[in-house]
Amino acid sequence: MIGSLQDNALALRARVTKAAERAHRDPDSVTIVAVSKGFPRAAVDAAYEAGFRVFGENRVQEIREKYAFPCPADAQVHFIGSLQTNKITQVLPYVQVIETVDRPELVRALQRQLEKHDRVLPVMLQINISGEVQKSGVAPDAAMSLLEDALAAPHIAPVGLMTMAPLDADESMLRSVFGGLRILRDELQERTGHVLPALSMGMSSDFEIAIAEGATHVRLGRALFGERR
Repeated sequence: MIGSLQDNALALRARVTKAAERAHRDPDSVTIVAVSKGFPRAAVDAAYEAGFRVFGENRVQEIREKYAFPCPADAQVHFIGSLQTNKITQVLPYVQVIETVDRPELVRALQRQLEKHDRVLPVMLQINISGEVQKSGVAPDAAMSLLEDALAAPHIAPVGLMTMAPLDADESMLRSVFGGLRILRDELQERTGHVLPALSMGMSSDFEIAIAEGATHVRLGRALFGERR
């Protein structure tokens, strides 16, 4: 795995760099979130050795087992799955960012737990730009209200927005979804005066289009680690 991961890492960074340069962007403005869900801790450690510092996980029990021994201090774990309020206490010790805050109840529950530990947690708001009923995320017209809830919570620091595009979408649809998130972010910033620098969008099959539309974080698993078994 290590040899193939190193090869994948080189190829992936080259693709990210080319995509950023085509969009007249600094490649360093794009962070690869190495989606390590379903892969063992050894794969995370190998990716760290290859230079990756941000890892994405979406399963509570897997996070607890995989990160029982902490990563180095310069690494981050982002929670990228749907988070139930009764699982918050199991996740918080292991993650540095939650990308999937999608409802007021979750904001309130996070605030209560974070307040107990006097901790401020960066979060992203998950927006369902595509409108697919099977996808999590708040509707775009409810994003302002959710952001206001998050801004009113002293221990929550909204840093950006996150979305997922439909599977097998064509380029026109992908650009509509990813561009829609960027436009929504700009509107929210203008209305609130609160800067939201992060746009987490794009996965292994569509990240180059996401970068063209302004992604600052691309969530890449298969392209780095290979197929899950």
